[in-house]
Amino acid sequence: MQFSQFYPLIQTEDVEGTAAFYQTNFGFKALFESDWYYHLQSAADESVNIAVLEANHETIPAIARGITKGLILSFEVADVDAEDKRLQNNGVTVVQPLRDEAHGQRHAIYRDPNGILIDLITPIEPSPEFRDGYAD
Repeated sequence: MQFSQFYPLIQTEDVEGTAAFYQTNFGFKALFESDWYYHLQSAADESVNIAVLEANHETIPAIARGITKGLILSFEVADVDAEDKRLQNNGVTVVQPLRDEAHGQRHAIYRDPNGILIDLITPIEPSPEFRDGYAD
């Protein structure tokens, strides 16, 4: 299968507020916006996109309508420490403070207004027990 794009879609009751959160704190810009749907793209990387959709919109099958739950968005960044300071200065809720993981990540986890978790990651050298798990 040849994909032309991939992006998560967040179902929410506050489409405009959710879109504004990602625009303000994570550098997204709106490629399309309406009262029920926003398509957001990273201003720094066109391949990074998120969509925000009214949770009970008719385009969603009735069985799947409702608020998105249990989703973690992971973004790899060059300097998670600097981003952490900036996000905390912006008042973004931290649910897991910065820490190093043996599997090769320095990261922190934040929460968006809907409860979606956002994991910001900077790769670090993994410990020996995890090093072999990585592809060349």
